[in-house]
Amino acid sequence: MAKAQEHGSVKRFGSRYGRTTRAKAGKIEAEQRKKHKCPYCLATRVKRVAAGIWNCSKCGAKFTGKAYTISRIAKVKDEINDIKEAAEEIEEEPGEEEKTEEKEPKKEVKE
Repeated sequence: MAKAQEHGSVKRFGSRYGRTTRAKAGKIEAEQRKKHKCPYCLATRVKRVAAGIWNCSKCGAKFTGKAYTISRIAKVKDEINDIKEAAEEIEEEPGEEEKTEEKEPKKEVKE
């Protein structure tokens, strides 16, 4: 028995254009229509306005990217911000502060 597939927006093509072509088109359309993370305010409210033009509904930022998805640079910025947030959370842990207070800084001897 054949496995049931979700066709999504490519259902409109019916049996035309072949299975792999329809599958590729489905992935691209799903990616472009989903909401993306804003590289400026980090909210998941960025929608595609036109080919390569993206708009954040929270902060109002309008910027360019790739035609079907936000550019790789925006994703890298997002990952950097996630790493910075994780580092700040580690620094704010109360157990870590006690350990750093017990250690005395090394004194340098000047001649």
